[in-house]
Amino acid sequence: MMEENTPLLTNDAVVFGLLMATLAFVFATSASKHPFWVRFYTYVPTVLLCYFIPAVFNSLGLISGESSSLYKVASRYLLPASLVLFTISIDLKGILRLGPKALTMFLAGTLGIMLGGPLALLTVGFVYPDIYSGSGPDEIWRGLSTIAGSWIGGGANQTAMLEVFGASPVLFGQMIAVDVLVANLWMAFLLYWAAKPEKLDKLLKSDTSAIYELRDRIAKFREGIMKIPSLKDSMLIFGVGFGVTGIAHWGADFLAPWFGTNFPELDQYSLNSAFFWIVVIATTAGLLLSFTRARDLEGAGASRMGSVLLYVLVATIGMQMDLGAVLDNPILFLIGIVWMIFHVLIMILVAWIIKAPFFYVAVGSQANVGGAASAPIVASAFDASLAPVGVLLAVLGYAVGTYGAYLSGLMMQWISGM
Repeated sequence: MMEENTPLLTNDAVVFGLLMATLAFVFATSASKHPFWVRFYTYVPTVLLCYFIPAVFNSLGLISGESSSLYKVASRYLLPASLVLFTISIDLKGILRLGPKALTMFLAGTLGIMLGGPLALLTVGFVYPDIYSGSGPDEIWRGLSTIAGSWIGGGANQTAMLEVFGASPVLFGQMIAVDVLVANLWMAFLLYWAAKPEKLDKLLKSDTSAIYELRDRIAKFREGIMKIPSLKDSMLIFGVGFGVTGIAHWGADFLAPWFGTNFPELDQYSLNSAFFWIVVIATTAGLLLSFTRARDLEGAGASRMGSVLLYVLVATIGMQMDLGAVLDNPILFLIGIVWMIFHVLIMILVAWIIKAPFFYVAVGSQANVGGAASAPIVASAFDASLAPVGVLLAVLGYAVGTYGAYLSGLMMQWISGM
């Protein structure tokens, strides 16, 4: 007899087959000329379904993102390969010409997380003062500080906050659920609006010229080298993508423990994290290859194959979300939602002041909240050529995550003690 939490499908090969069939169904129907599907996809973006359907499977107990190893495989193997395939055709000078607004919106997102936590705790605490009743390791602010670490930086920063402020294991487990569900709901919102940013850009009175100029320049480059790919071309593309991924893992296996042993004080910058180095090495190698003849692989569909790998990652991220988890401790989820609202309001205000496009809002936010695994997904939802922008900002998040989360934790501690 199966345990209550055991999913119906436990074999990862079967789960992977289900996810791939789901992706195939979504893309087949999105290309259909049938009036129903044409109308359906007018309102529902393709990438959102690729993300949401696996979340429904997980919530219904058909599969389990928690017990499956597919996300780890996708994030460690497929993500770095897709980053290489996206970046070998990138116009680095064009990205640099995007100007300071991208960095400004990233920092606005960081500020929104730092201040949003204390403001959410204060707001919800005014209505439900019992949330301050915990003591010792069960004080709610200790757990919320770990969310701040995750939403500004990543897993390493979250662990750092757990060690610094000492939340209890039970409280930390609840915060993990809040972190995953709220962050993924926000990502779903971003993916929806990424398909039609014009309305929000008009509302923000944004100057989108630099973004569209970069997109059009890369599209023109692709048209000039486009060809029907041969087997040799496909093998070269995957050889470059996964070859560099292998090099990235090899470098990470050396660099992460070396920094951890010789410079433990740099752990706060995630320099002891293998995943950090995998992303950095893969992205850097891809950018370097964009100055070589490897750039011509784009003509055979390098970024298209990178998109395939990235959509598999999207599906494995979706299967991490349990839509029913909100019922376990609704007050904590309320704090998380209010926190995210404050984060968004601060970003929208800054974007309106500097006339930043919604693209910068979405990617700047996801570079904080989602990190290197999901920031390129949101960026590529606007256009595949923009994926490296998300990666570069996400890497920056690892550097500031511990500092920002620590200050946010101190502010929440002060509010709890008032």
